[in-house]
Formats: sequence, C-alpha cells, structure tokens
Amino acid sequence: MIIRPIGERVLIKAIKKAEVTESGIYIPDSAQEEKKEGIVVGVGTFEDGKALPLKVGDHVIYGGYKSDEIDFNGESHMFIDFKDLLAVVEE
Repeated sequence: MIIRPIGERVLIKAIKKAEVTESGIYIPDSAQEEKKEGIVVGVGTFEDGKALPLKVGDHVIYGGYKSDEIDFNGESHMFIDFKDLLAVVEE
C-alpha cells in the first residue's frame, strides 16, 4: 500500500526517542526531551501541481502544533503541513 498525501502535506515517520541511555539507564517519558524529527514517507504537491522540494527518505525537522497521526504497517506516522517543516537534515 502506498499513501500519497494530497495538497501541501508531507507524511513522515517520527524518529523514535532513546528510551535507554548507553549505560542502560531507562529514561521515563516525563524526562525525555521532545525531538521533532522524522523521515519523509510520502510527499504531496503545491496547489498548482508542482512537486514539493522533498523526496521520500529525507530526514526533516518540523515545528508547529498541528499534525494528524495514523497507524500504518504497525508504526506511527504523521501528516505535517509543508509550511510546518523547518529544515532538511543533510549528512
């Protein structure tokens, strides 16, 4: 199954937070800092039909407060508005 976002939206898979330190200490949810990073899984288009400047597999940082979460293939994914993406991480 392929999910293709409609409009100026991007489907991302959030990068999971570390739950255990390198020395084996478990970090409770209340102490974890929120990382707003993800991997692009699907990309929509601009209103005029032009492609958004992203590709599947891009590592992105996002902001904003609104996202729609779905469960896809047993993993949590989010639809993010393109305007809420802050940066593409290049390694």
